Amino acid sequence: MSILKIARMGHPVLRGRAEAIDDPADPEIVRLVADMVETMMDANGRGLAANQVYVQKQVVVYIPPRDNEEGDEEDDVEVVVLINPRIEALSEETEDGWEGCLSLPELCGIVPRITRVRLRAIAADGSAIDQELSGYHARVVQHECDHLNGILYPMRMRDLSSLMFDSEVSHLASEPATETDDGQS
Repeated sequence: MSILKIARMGHPVLRGRAEAIDDPADPEIVRLVADMVETMMDANGRGLAANQVYVQKQVVVYIPPRDNEEGDEEDDVEVVVLINPRIEALSEETEDGWEGCLSLPELCGIVPRITRVRLRAIAADGSAIDQELSGYHARVVQHECDHLNGILYPMRMRDLSSLMFDSEVSHLASEPATETDDGQS
């Protein structure tokens, strides 16, 4: 296994559409998945799409959220592999939430996402995945699948003024509201 270089925002590989995979058992795909998992773990990420490591294939790896995040030791972490994933909205309801990305290191922003989706994909072992996801789990999968279509989270943001460095987010809670010249806060 190898730790792969992660493409950063601006690189053309992140703007392209990924190609479908015919054979999930192809040794090249098996090796790619293993390398992606190792790369994601090394970068302390929650998810990674193949084009983020310069491979235009429809592969996503991610760590699904748990009800109880305590005890996430490296050998205790479940990693999900999605091959040729497809997402279908099950609701028109959206929710804003903070997102970050390994291709935009040290940045985060508020992104609206659909709250309930159906995920269809092929697992690493070739079995079919067909499940309904909601909340944060739905957000993570939408974020990663966006990569496969050349979409980075700032492209989904309604207000780019919330795009900021991770280190500045903590100041939001401690900063008092200020009035502007027109009397609005």
